[in-house]
Amino acid sequence: MRTLTRRLLLPGLTTLTLAATACSTTATTGAAGTAAAPTAAAQAGDGAQRLEVDAAPQGTAAPTALARTRTEGGRPEKASLKVASYDKASGRAVISKAASASQAPSASPVSPASPSPGRSAAPDAPVAVGDVIASAPAPGAPDGLLAKVTEVVGKTDRGTEVKTASTTLASVLKDDTADGKVPVDPATVRVEPLMKGVTVSWAKTGGVRTGPHGAQLPLGNLRLDVNAAVDTAEGAPASAGASVSGFVQLAPQVEFSYDGGPGAAPGGAFLGMSGDWSSQWELKGRAAASTGAPRRIPFAKLHSDPVIQVGPVPVVVNLDLTCYVQVEADGRVTLDVRQDVKGDFRVGGAYAAGRGWTPVSASAVRSTPVKAEVSAAGKVKAAVGAEASVGLYGAVGVTADFAPYLRGEADATATASGDGKAAAAGAWAVHGGFDLSGQLQLGLSLFGTPAFERRIPLGSLHREWPLARGRAAS
Repeated sequence: MRTLTRRLLLPGLTTLTLAATACSTTATTGAAGTAAAPTAAAQAGDGAQRLEVDAAPQGTAAPTALARTRTEGGRPEKASLKVASYDKASGRAVISKAASASQAPSASPVSPASPSPGRSAAPDAPVAVGDVIASAPAPGAPDGLLAKVTEVVGKTDRGTEVKTASTTLASVLKDDTADGKVPVDPATVRVEPLMKGVTVSWAKTGGVRTGPHGAQLPLGNLRLDVNAAVDTAEGAPASAGASVSGFVQLAPQVEFSYDGGPGAAPGGAFLGMSGDWSSQWELKGRAAASTGAPRRIPFAKLHSDPVIQVGPVPVVVNLDLTCYVQVEADGRVTLDVRQDVKGDFRVGGAYAAGRGWTPVSASAVRSTPVKAEVSAAGKVKAAVGAEASVGLYGAVGVTADFAPYLRGEADATATASGDGKAAAAGAWAVHGGFDLSGQLQLGLSLFGTPAFERRIPLGSLHREWPLARGRAAS
């Protein structure tokens, strides 16, 4: 049994916590674990290959990456072809010969990888029924294309028109293995601010930095700053106007593993997102009362479609992240809470033959001393969190919602901090904690694994710990 499969047998479900005081959880075993990703394709004893996993080249004059597995049961090959157009409704595509690097326009987003050692580029033979094509984003296929040719319609002035049907990575990668982590270039992340007062900064390899905080960021990091008003409780004085300010900073990376098996399904697989996370935020004023569910205020949407090169095969990963502020209050409390969290995270789904899909989540985080001030009798809970999803070729595979929070309650005026200093008149309590929920989606079946009948929950996890509490005379 291959090493990757052995690692997948005990993926473990650990807790993803993004706000903790003196709390640390070490990531457990799972595919794409601590072992270094292979640096080159290597021939296995049974004829299978270990494929390199890396980011697809960007910003060159080469054509869009496309790999083809021929009808004769051959191996995946880099092809000198491209998807000229694709219609999702009908499944029809036009496949044409790719322009050479000297002919391609400089704006082409992705270039093809070189063939893996021992494999030459696929010859310029016409596309045939049974061919499987894997393409980076192309016209009509913004999430990339993974499809099998079911019919060759005929020649057009743009290339060969074909009918296609959906297929799986197992039909392309077959019994090969791959295991690696690919950082997401922050310059490729599209950010959509959802309220005024949101600014974006990032720093990428090569020294390119942008945004008001770009010069301060480590390479590979993306930062969102927010400074916006929050609904204030009815009847509150002007001095109690509610607002949120702070930032969320992260350096995401894609984790991808595949362990081909002797049958139609792989022996193991993993898809997930991990990286460094930090957030620092402050919520002040008298927030409006919550009605029913806590009030969630999204302040930015992020989207990226990184193309990772698995040997000759371009695999398109879809990442979405919605950052939000969440407030749960009774409308009577004037507050001033501050939170500073740093750490890392990992969330995804691991597959092992005979065991099926298992959720994987882990984090090792720490928080600096926290201060919370709650005035008047009442309760309040405030969080800055994120909804995340990870998918392949446009099909969502994993979703997660994680939120560090502070919760305060008092019957008078209380001030407390994580360093043990406190002053209060009456009873008071300040708590830290996190909430985590999510699920594995049917899109993970794109690996070629047996489709599960329903979504698999990550588990609705909740942990809370006291930061400070007490009672004092006024």
